[in-house]
Amino acid sequence: MFCVEQEKLDRYHWLVDELNRHGRLYYVLDAPEIEDDEYDALMREMLQFEKEHPDLIRDDSPSKRVGGAVLEAFEKVAHAKPMLSLEDVFSKEELHDWLQRAAEGVGQPWIPWCCELKIDGLAVSLIFEDGKFVQASTRGDGIVGENVTENLKTVKDLPLRLLGDVPGRLELRGEVYMSKEGFAQLNAAREEAGLPLFANPRNAAAGSLRQLDTAVAAKRNLRLFTYYVQDAESYGLHSQSEVLEWLKVRGLPVQKAWSRAGTEAEVLDFLERWSGERFSLPYATDGAVFKADPTEYWKILGNNVKTPRWAVAYKYPPEERKTKLESIEISLGRTGVLTPVANLTPVLISGTVVKRASLHNDEEIQRKDIRVGDQVWVRKAGEIIPEIVRVDTASRTGTEESFTMPAACPVCGAAVARLPGEVALRCPNRSCPAQLTQGLIHFASRQGMDIRGIGDRLAEQLVQSGLVKSFGDLYALRVEPLVRLDRMGEKSAGKLIQAIAKSKERPLKFLITALGIREVGAGVAAELAKRFSSLDEIAAADEERLAAVEGVGPVIARSIKTFFGEEHNRRLIDGLREAGVSMRSETAPEAPIGPLAGKTFVFTGELSRMSRTQAQELVAQRGGKSVASVSKKTSYVVVGEAPGGKAEKALRLNVPTLNEEEFFAMIDNLSQHMPGGTNDA
Repeated sequence: MFCVEQEKLDRYHWLVDELNRHGRLYYVLDAPEIEDDEYDALMREMLQFEKEHPDLIRDDSPSKRVGGAVLEAFEKVAHAKPMLSLEDVFSKEELHDWLQRAAEGVGQPWIPWCCELKIDGLAVSLIFEDGKFVQASTRGDGIVGENVTENLKTVKDLPLRLLGDVPGRLELRGEVYMSKEGFAQLNAAREEAGLPLFANPRNAAAGSLRQLDTAVAAKRNLRLFTYYVQDAESYGLHSQSEVLEWLKVRGLPVQKAWSRAGTEAEVLDFLERWSGERFSLPYATDGAVFKADPTEYWKILGNNVKTPRWAVAYKYPPEERKTKLESIEISLGRTGVLTPVANLTPVLISGTVVKRASLHNDEEIQRKDIRVGDQVWVRKAGEIIPEIVRVDTASRTGTEESFTMPAACPVCGAAVARLPGEVALRCPNRSCPAQLTQGLIHFASRQGMDIRGIGDRLAEQLVQSGLVKSFGDLYALRVEPLVRLDRMGEKSAGKLIQAIAKSKERPLKFLITALGIREVGAGVAAELAKRFSSLDEIAAADEERLAAVEGVGPVIARSIKTFFGEEHNRRLIDGLREAGVSMRSETAPEAPIGPLAGKTFVFTGELSRMSRTQAQELVAQRGGKSVASVSKKTSYVVVGEAPGGKAEKALRLNVPTLNEEEFFAMIDNLSQHMPGGTNDA
């Protein structure tokens, strides 16, 4: 262990505790005390210490939340006690009968109930050892679930260490969910990319939680509520109400929408109150859960095979309204996707007035036989996104008109195209005004070229006035034509031109982000800038070389090649180059040095001597590189216990394989010829 001054070590421990405290204030209590830039400054200081002293990193450090590992598969986890489902009831009469039977089961005319809203998410089991989070698993079949520990670490609501003293093994149950805003943003991005949409927040949360790449899970902004303590009595808890309060005290997230009902009237009041108010919550709910409040009754009532007799779920009926589809228009996104949108006679659904609903693509229109003038039933998918469920064909009069997607872009007139494997139609013209406006906003964003002053309104004016027909035109702007635009004085125009000029020297990673290449966000752009010396080198790289970059892989590599393969995109880049925009990395990528320089390794299965991450580090120390996928150019595939499909692919491609013994023999042999001649394996 490195010798660290006690003052610096104490400061590090304070930083971890303080950042965890502020994270809880922000994500769990919705009561932040400091601004984002203050939080970021503390985080940078902590990360710098951890970079210098990796052996001192605490298990509950906020840095542990950053996803990056690619899992081979989810291991199975047997639950200590089954994770049960809930029996559903669909009317107040059914609910009354169910609650009455439960009361009779404990020999009482009535019992108090804990009322909670039912979150539209995915149930998980959480294990803590002496207050430290150690494991998370899905429900699975109720008996055996899947280990999703690494993905749960990316959920910022989850404390990696509990508040207070909680000795021994603690098992909790909770619900992983996606906020309404997060769900809407995810589906919008998927629709823009031509990918299938998630049907509801629960499916989105489940799909995100089961990502083998934890970096993908981290980007999905999953959230968590906890609601159950296994063997609650051993913690002095004798009611569900006490459990919820105890969880809050320990720093765990608990939904606010719950109450204790001492009478049936209070149960019905809870149902009635939240039937409307639930739509104002930032997360989706599909019902209410009623649990016998005294936990002593749980043991008396017991369980059925798959459901408890002490808890029941009331499902709110889906809210559907009939209205008229007045017209269909085409919306054009930043990447050129043409999306048909239904204009509806305004109708109140789930607490808000709905006037428009996406029809997604022409296949959806044909499948549902949607026509302009139809009477249609509309609801909100997951209580969030308006959708047309079905057509009331019985009310047709014969005046309804079928709709056909346009063959040309309605904005610029370019012939639309459908890329292989995609349902979406796209306008290929990146200089199309509709794309250009949104592209310009993205280009000037803080994660892009950071041109302060270019917002939605100014971007629209720049495009509509003809001042900007491509990103490169920004760098030719002058004060005189700018001051003719609305709300643009001479002083503002001068500042804008200064900001544009300053952006020419932005680091390469920001330029890559600014170009808006499909699937390439800030993280991938940063990795590309590390591995390539210039934008031209990236453009010239083949898919295999691109796919080998951390976080890229074959899908993103194909997207990058497609982008640089399009003539109008090459002209766009030429225009930026002529304007003087820097296209080279700040520092030349370091050439790998060592006996494994130029060699690529893929690891599959588990190693007994060390983790895969540690083995990959041994390869990196010797100049080699570890990648996620197997190709013909892979040097070796290292096969551990319980390997996945990568081992089979290596055999198909005639890629050399090494078992664990052979791999470490290679490392041992190379270590003897490295400077110092030591064996650190």
